[in-house]
Amino acid sequence: MQPDFFIRGYTPDDYPEMIHLWEGLGLGGAHRGDDEKIILQTIEMGGKLLLMFEKHTGKMIGTSWLTVDGRRIYLHHFGIHADYQGRRLSVPLLNASLEFAKLTGLQIKLEVHKNNEKALSLYKKAGFAYLGDYDVYIIRDISAI
Repeated sequence: MQPDFFIRGYTPDDYPEMIHLWEGLGLGGAHRGDDEKIILQTIEMGGKLLLMFEKHTGKMIGTSWLTVDGRRIYLHHFGIHADYQGRRLSVPLLNASLEFAKLTGLQIKLEVHKNNEKALSLYKKAGFAYLGDYDVYIIRDISAI
């Protein structure tokens, strides 16, 4: 049986639909620095932004943004549209993400909310291990420095 979805890399034409999906899932948006310029910059630096689509409608239903710092790959903005959750679509999207990481030969790291039990289960099953009891901090507005 053929899957009813496909996964491909990001193109700039995808931005409006992708941002709408991210905002709906609470994953990000331009207000968090996730603008078109930054996305293209991370891809040029060796990263990848994978998008999952439903075949028969062409609707974007998932994203996985992989950025590279030269030492590690960071998995960001991994999510499945709310209407499509519970169908195990996260598994092939995560597998495609891990395959990209494997091809680079770099470690892969992610951040996940400690109360997101579904995501924690998915990541643990895929081989991710808890790194330790770290707090994460960020300065989003560089002009405030």
